[in-house]
Amino acid sequence: MMKSFASLLLPRFLRFRKEALLLWKAFWAPSTPLYLKAATLLAAFYLIWPMDLLPDIIPFLGLVDDIILIPLIVSWIVSRLPVPAPAAAPKDGPIIDGTARRR
Repeated sequence: MMKSFASLLLPRFLRFRKEALLLWKAFWAPSTPLYLKAATLLAAFYLIWPMDLLPDIIPFLGLVDDIILIPLIVSWIVSRLPVPAPAAAPKDGPIIDGTARRR
């Protein structure tokens, strides 16, 4: 049974939204390498730049490069972001519950 076009695009669109938000946060993080910040800026400028690989005047094909290239570029940048080091365990032992209540 063949899946519909919308059922194939929806998961990718949701992943793109998460990646774009992650990229926004990573852009402002000091631990993000400068070349990834530059790639993020170039991807953003490509969206607003009036000249595309395929001109927007061409019906359908003009939007295809934006719809395909930008998610691919964002995924590429996100895949190269540094992974934060795991937090060290506290010296006094693990924290079991930090929501103690006083009566």
